[in-house]
Amino acid sequence: MSQLSWTRRTGASCTARTSARVRPTPWSWSPAKSFFAQTELEPAFLAAAHKLKRPVTVKTVAPLASSDPVGAVTSLLLLPLLIGGYLAAVLVFKAAHGVAAAPWRAVILIGYALVGALLTDLIAGLGIGAYSSSHFWPLLPCFWLITSAVALAAAAMQALVGKLGTLLVAVLFIVIGGPPAGGLGTYLLPVYWRNIGVILPPQSAVTLVNHVLYFDGNNISTPLVVLFLYAGAGTAVIAWFGRIRLARSTTEAGGPQPQTPPAGTAASTPNRRRAVIAMLAALGICAVMQSLFATTYMSAGHASKATNLPFGAVGSSSVLAAAQKNISLKVTRYPNEAAAKSAMNEARIYGALVSSGGSNTLIVVPSMSDLAPLDLAVRFEQAARSTGQKLTVQQYAPLPLAAKDPFGLVQGLMLVPLLIGGYMSSTLLLAATGKAAGRWRAAQLAGFAVVSGLVIDLIVCYWLQGFPSSKFWITWPICSLIVAVVAFVAAILQKLLGPIGTLVTVVVMILLGNPSSGGASGAPYLPAFWRDLGPYLPPRNGYILLHHTIYFDGHGTSQVLINLLIYLVVAALVLIVLDLRRTEAKVPTDATEAAAVAVPIGATP
Repeated sequence: MSQLSWTRRTGASCTARTSARVRPTPWSWSPAKSFFAQTELEPAFLAAAHKLKRPVTVKTVAPLASSDPVGAVTSLLLLPLLIGGYLAAVLVFKAAHGVAAAPWRAVILIGYALVGALLTDLIAGLGIGAYSSSHFWPLLPCFWLITSAVALAAAAMQALVGKLGTLLVAVLFIVIGGPPAGGLGTYLLPVYWRNIGVILPPQSAVTLVNHVLYFDGNNISTPLVVLFLYAGAGTAVIAWFGRIRLARSTTEAGGPQPQTPPAGTAASTPNRRRAVIAMLAALGICAVMQSLFATTYMSAGHASKATNLPFGAVGSSSVLAAAQKNISLKVTRYPNEAAAKSAMNEARIYGALVSSGGSNTLIVVPSMSDLAPLDLAVRFEQAARSTGQKLTVQQYAPLPLAAKDPFGLVQGLMLVPLLIGGYMSSTLLLAATGKAAGRWRAAQLAGFAVVSGLVIDLIVCYWLQGFPSSKFWITWPICSLIVAVVAFVAAILQKLLGPIGTLVTVVVMILLGNPSSGGASGAPYLPAFWRDLGPYLPPRNGYILLHHTIYFDGHGTSQVLINLLIYLVVAALVLIVLDLRRTEAKVPTDATEAAAVAVPIGATP
């Protein structure tokens, strides 16, 4: 959004120069390909038109659907499809007691992929309405292929390197493959991420879904080839290890090995029944998790629309009333522009309309939201045209966004590793000690929070330059506080519920808390349920504390800081009391397995 104000003023100037003797130069853009590409392309073309003193007209090609106004649906669909395929491989592997390449493995995973694809399609399409029902059948085979490719590749990696393969796939497909998926547009990615993404399933999955959804299935050959290669290679590896290699090993050993009792005998029937029940339970858990990811993130983020967006007004103008017909604003009156900017400095409003002497100036705050500045500019320009008045759009930010974070996304992205680090620290400590509590458990988790907060702060601030270095020292304790809160909550739930406490923590923090945080767009763009839920969970409070501390000198953070401290103190006291109990059951958990499950289910688009 860094060039938004100049763009809008120049656009108005170019329009004023239009005459019958000068033919306007057409410029087209496709929001379905990348909604945020407009902020890169439009300034360049308008600047060129201004320099050449030529008028320019803008035409939209392949517009986004009203149910997907910012093109978020494609990215949001990727999450349940990746998680579903990955978890299916992990949980089936666990249910089969580490047998990674049995002959039936590929059939089971492909069958589950169809079920998971159908659930995602039903929930996101027919249930939530993120896309039209006419796309239900064209997208279903796409979802099936994506989930199958991930599940089969993960199972193949397990066959090759055992339990470590599970973690390796999580790193390759989720941690490394997720960022270059290109949900905002692959050509907005750094070159090295764009090139990495080409060889991994997530980018091909995003391209496939996007082109089927908005471009009638054109130009999908490459993603289809990539995904089929992963699925085919996975199936081949499973077949090799599960049947061909096993048969060769048996032959070289000098004949058939001792077999299990024949089917139908008293010894085999209970074992087979237990195996079937374990497998069905594993796939049932996977289906529930995939459905939850499809439901929560899609319902929270697919149709971003402002509700009671805090907004300021100076003077009176018919433009404001006309704009409010298309955007929900919570308007506060200010005596002058300085007072409105003071409110912006304190993160109380997302923008303001200053009207004086027949002129109207819309001031937007790019550091407050990635979406609100463009949304406000579009709505108020429409209102200005409808009322026949002039409008100028300007930017104002107490502290400008970092050069490497032009859309203000960094704090929302920072929140993900902080949440994952919190519950993973408790989960891996549980796995390492075999116990859900210990006398020094709280101190160990607190120490990890301090160190991990510092590491994330160093990486984001100095290596990635995601926010100004002047905010490094104040950001460190905030990062550590968020990690500690999540870690303490996870430890309590693990003490009370055992290993399933990790799953409950993920549901609370990742499936409910993260979608309700509001992220870079801001809480006013959330649906009512998520908007009302957010204040009660750590992620919303953590995001606001991070964001407002970095860009608004800590204004508006008192309540969220109190909320987080209450979580921290209460959870620490409860954890200490539980840890002092002398009786503690052993909890057998494999550290590699715990990490492999914990990493991907915390990943977000």
